[in-house]
Amino acid sequence: MLRENIKAIRKSKGLSQQELAVKLNVVRQTVSKWEQGLSVPDSDMLVCISEVLETPVSTLIGETVVETEPDNLKAISEKLEVINLQLAQRKTTRIKLLQWLLGSLCALIVIIYAVLIIISSPYLAWDYGSPETAFIGVVFHSFEWLFVRVAPFIFIAAVVGIFLTFRRE
Repeated sequence: MLRENIKAIRKSKGLSQQELAVKLNVVRQTVSKWEQGLSVPDSDMLVCISEVLETPVSTLIGETVVETEPDNLKAISEKLEVINLQLAQRKTTRIKLLQWLLGSLCALIVIIYAVLIIISSPYLAWDYGSPETAFIGVVFHSFEWLFVRVAPFIFIAAVVGIFLTFRRE
C-alpha cells in the first residue's frame, strides 16, 4: 500500500524518482526500493515524504491513491489560445458592426440633407389656414430646424468613431 501510494502521488505531482530523491536528500535507488516494496522509510522519513509530496502521512500509509495526470501545460496553453482567438474574433466582429452602423448613420444624414435641399423647405408655401396643413408645416419645420442644427455634430462624431475604430485594428 505504501509503495503504491508513494509512486502514485509522486507521479501525480509530476516528479521523477531522481527529483524526489534530491528533495529528500537520499539517492534515487532508495526511492526506487520504496516504490518496489523492497524497503520501507522510517517514521522521520515518512514525515519528510509527506511534506515534499504535500500529502498527509495517513494518506501515504493507508489509503489507496488514484494516480492523476500532472497538469499538462501544453493542453492548458492550447485551451487559452483557443479562448484568446475566440475573444479576438468577437472583438473584430463588434468593431466591424460598429463601423457599419456609424457608416450607415453618416449615409442617412447625407441622404436627409439631400432631400431637404431638393424639396427646398416646402412648409413656407403651405396654406396655414387649414389646421391639417398648418400642423404638418410646423412639424416639418421643427424637424428641419432641429436636424440642421444637430446633424452636423452627429455626422462629425460618427466620422471620428469610424476613424478611431479603423486605427485600433
